[in-house]
Amino acid sequence: MKRFLMGASLALALGSAHAADIVDTAKSAGSFNTLVTAVQAADLVDTLKGPGPFTVFAPTDEAFAKIPKDQLDALLKDKAGLTKVLTYHVVSGKVMAADVKPGQVPTVQGSPLTVSVKDGKVMVDGANVVQTDINTDNGVIHVIDAVIMPK
Repeated sequence: MKRFLMGASLALALGSAHAADIVDTAKSAGSFNTLVTAVQAADLVDTLKGPGPFTVFAPTDEAFAKIPKDQLDALLKDKAGLTKVLTYHVVSGKVMAADVKPGQVPTVQGSPLTVSVKDGKVMVDGANVVQTDINTDNGVIHVIDAVIMPK
């Protein structure tokens, strides 16, 4: 119930940002500061502000905090590596939660990620999807609790 209430609160907070693109929606949420910083460092802002549509599996600041600081700092300085990691979180098209099916899904990065469903919980490469269907002008954001790495 607590997770549902947190998700509902996040959805309500983001509701006012419905008329914004993926980047502006993430900025206004306040819980994706590291993701926004990474998107800026990788020069992906214009892409994620583009027409899309895109489906973004967005790690929270807490998800990024699970990465050791020295590794995260190194990743943020490695533009090519950072771009691979970030584009691995993006799927072409707008995929709403009701349309998600278990299996391999191609990412913008090129490697497929694995979507699984167990006991009603959706996971993306082992990361839990904790909030779904945050609509934006150019796609949808699904919040995950870990940073997923391309294989």
